[in-house]
Amino acid sequence: MKRALGIFVGLMVCVLIGWVWGTSSRSGISRALATSELRGELRGARAAALDARVAIYNVNFGQASGHLENARSLLLHASDRLKSLGRDDELKQLQTALASVDDAQRMAGKLDQTANSRAGDAAKTIADVLEEEAKR
Repeated sequence: MKRALGIFVGLMVCVLIGWVWGTSSRSGISRALATSELRGELRGARAAALDARVAIYNVNFGQASGHLENARSLLLHASDRLKSLGRDDELKQLQTALASVDDAQRMAGKLDQTANSRAGDAAKTIADVLEEEAKR
């Protein structure tokens, strides 16, 4: 009976050690996944802002507005992810980019060519955030 109890306790200790080891590595993997998804969202938002610039250059304001809406959506997701990762400096930069996207979209709705420069500002700010992410 003592032998069976000893084997049972030994197995439970092994299970507990395995569980602790598994959960500790899972948090690192979860963080890496969140960072990877953040970079993907930032790259997508930057691409959408650049696509909007091309559309504005081609005087296609409707398409530009669609690209800017896509950029806004991706930036909002990236902002939420930055909040969860606790990166306040980058979050402030992203909010600046979001404001530029909003301005560009408003200007595109008025058929204003200066929307191109606002979309460019947003793309530059997003590129800066991406550069900071690459350094991490």
